[in-house]
Amino acid sequence: MTDITDFAHLVSGDNGLSIVSTLRADETIHSSVVNVGVLDHPATGVPVIGFVARATARKLVHLRTRPRATVVVRDGWEWAAAEGPVELTGPEDPLPGVDADCLRMLLRHIFTAAGGTHDDWNTYDRVMANERRTAVLLLPDRIYSNP
Repeated sequence: MTDITDFAHLVSGDNGLSIVSTLRADETIHSSVVNVGVLDHPATGVPVIGFVARATARKLVHLRTRPRATVVVRDGWEWAAAEGPVELTGPEDPLPGVDADCLRMLLRHIFTAAGGTHDDWNTYDRVMANERRTAVLLLPDRIYSNP
């Protein structure tokens, strides 16, 4: 497995349930569980791996100062890791070309790309805004997996 299309195939196995690892200031690894999806970058159209983080998440603190991450996804005994730089877009992290409405739709798109569904998108949007959620977009420069 060497490309994002193969990575995306594994995402569907468990609603994108993945481990994301970031680098703390003391150069130790911080890992947490997220749901990821593969989607097109809202400004460039290039396929990226996306997940959503709460405004208070430690991973955002790490990514703001060291904007690289590794995401590992698995389905049964198959797994893949993607490493690369990240871009953040949210209330505290404006991204050129992504306004409030684009962010609202991007958060929905990440959620559905990870296999999520929702019966009331207006409530979803309100919760995401109240929690000041941020979209994290990883552009993989390396993808690897088990044979």
